[in-house]
Amino acid sequence: MSFKIKNIKINQPKIFWLLLLCLNVLHSCYGFSGSSLKDEKTIQINEFPNNAALVNPALSQQFSTDIQNRFLQRTTLKGTKQNPDILVEGEITDYSITPTTISSTTSNTSAGVIQDSQNKLTITVKVHYENKVHPELSFDRTYTDEATFNSNLSQSDIEASQVKIVNERIINKIFNDIVANW
Repeated sequence: MSFKIKNIKINQPKIFWLLLLCLNVLHSCYGFSGSSLKDEKTIQINEFPNNAALVNPALSQQFSTDIQNRFLQRTTLKGTKQNPDILVEGEITDYSITPTTISSTTSNTSAGVIQDSQNKLTITVKVHYENKVHPELSFDRTYTDEATFNSNLSQSDIEASQVKIVNERIINKIFNDIVANW
């Protein structure tokens, strides 16, 4: 079968080989692997101690476990405690809950109409990333994220839901900076 475009006749096999050639050229310009980790095989992720003024007793363990799971489940890296290709360590430097705003939402109570208020949870983590295979990629950075929530949440509700949300966001940023290297 062939196509005719303004007196130019193109056969399908020629189109196929032309497309194949274009894909090959594209592939040589950009790798489709999705990861900047090529030669690295092992990773060590140390526990992130909670050195914040306000201490959530479960935060250190939760954050450390979640970041370890992220790297071990979503990369081909193997965990090790001796001579790793990649070392990730750091500390939690801030954990705070602060009032932010009075929202436009209202609640009708027996005492009358009450305007709802919101609080903000902020977590800051300092990270040291050391790549022994490619030392030029190593860095020290601080990551901060926050979640705004209704002030009527209890402390256990905040720790069960909001801390998980903020941890996930911070871990995403760290993971993307290390693995995607964008």
